[in-house]
Amino acid sequence: MEYISTRGRAPALDFEGVTLAGLASDGGLYLPREWPRFTEAEITAMAGLPYAELAAKVMAPFVGDSLTQDELLALCRQAYGRFSHDAVTPLVELNERQWLLELFHGPTLAFKDVALQLLGLLFETFLSRRKSSLTIIGATSGDTGSAAIDAVAGREGVEIFMLHPNGRVSDVQRRQMTTVRAPNVHNIAIDGSFDDAQAMVKRMFADQTMTSRFNIGAVNSINWARLMAQVVYYFASALQLGAPNRQVAFSVPTGNFGDVFAGYVAAQMGLPIKQLIVATNINDILHRALSDGDYSAGTVTPTAAPSMDIQVSSNFERLLFDCGGRDGAALAEQMHGFEAKKAMQLTNAQREGAARLFTSARTDPDEMSRSIRWAYDHAGQVLDPHTAIGLHAALASDLDPAVPIVTLATAHPAKFPDAVERATGIRPALPARVGDLFAREEVFAELPGEYEAVREFVSAHAEPSR
Repeated sequence: MEYISTRGRAPALDFEGVTLAGLASDGGLYLPREWPRFTEAEITAMAGLPYAELAAKVMAPFVGDSLTQDELLALCRQAYGRFSHDAVTPLVELNERQWLLELFHGPTLAFKDVALQLLGLLFETFLSRRKSSLTIIGATSGDTGSAAIDAVAGREGVEIFMLHPNGRVSDVQRRQMTTVRAPNVHNIAIDGSFDDAQAMVKRMFADQTMTSRFNIGAVNSINWARLMAQVVYYFASALQLGAPNRQVAFSVPTGNFGDVFAGYVAAQMGLPIKQLIVATNINDILHRALSDGDYSAGTVTPTAAPSMDIQVSSNFERLLFDCGGRDGAALAEQMHGFEAKKAMQLTNAQREGAARLFTSARTDPDEMSRSIRWAYDHAGQVLDPHTAIGLHAALASDLDPAVPIVTLATAHPAKFPDAVERATGIRPALPARVGDLFAREEVFAELPGEYEAVREFVSAHAEPSR
């Protein structure tokens, strides 16, 4: 399997190469040169497999020769052995049409664990082979940071620097990052938004004074290997609902577009997905882009769903590339224009290509609260704010009632207790496996929202690559 950049100028890499590289050297994102596709018979044969075995089968075409099937299966079993539910991503029925896919049974209570537990093992495996080291630079709007830190804390050859917007993540999200006491973990709170932090990460990948000293890698969903692992749970849930002989729709709370793009990948691989609903909060750049082609960034408005408080969705570039004819040069020009003006119009080909599978919905804070209440009153389920936004979009869908809709439940409700309590009167408790989170000491650096300050911090604390 060979991977190419969305901007057309970076060298093609194999799976090991893209896992360690993260962002392409031309500023683009890596995608497979062509989509692998399963037959209906191959998908049917996946039904009933334990999650780790299903994961190894779904991901094998993307991994290619970088790992043997036995090596990949062993890594999957190790990654998913840490989850608190044997099904890893259990499916829960709300009513005859609506379903929840619970993605929060990993160690940090969020969907990011499903991919990052595996990614940490992939890093360790590939770095050991190469006898080299990796300096991970990441940005988080909440859950990515804690999941990535848990996945790589103490791992040989890996050092992680995680940026989060100061005061704009929940207390649980912050503490899950800042209480991890491992010598290879560095937390940075910046004065600014997630978009500011993400822009700094991208800038560091292009900064030759940094890349010449450090082997810089990524754990955000700009890293293909992370996105690949998220494809698996689309197969797992659709198979339980009758695929490949039945179409299924998914409603996905969406910020950086990685989770819902994984659904697009599953569809390209032959999974019968009827529709992907992109559910946004009031930071609705993706809803505007999919509704009328207007991809223009505004000011980020903080909400009770902080992981969706984003105005620049990095993974959207992958969809624009694939739907726009895979013309790297044209997309590079388009994205450079967006980076300069923070606004652009989608081409007709991009809009038409996206419309074949995607629709979108915007949810305001009152609608989010009502959705949390609906799930509790009608199905006895307690939802976090992000999941509630996905459910609101699912309940508003005009799809054929015969098509089941699966809402991705992206975080445990106890990560956002205030919003849940306001909607239901119930304050969800943290699971016992999280333990004494609020009794642990926090350690993090506070920096201004300036790239130079972050660069100097990383330079002072990171080990040069070997």
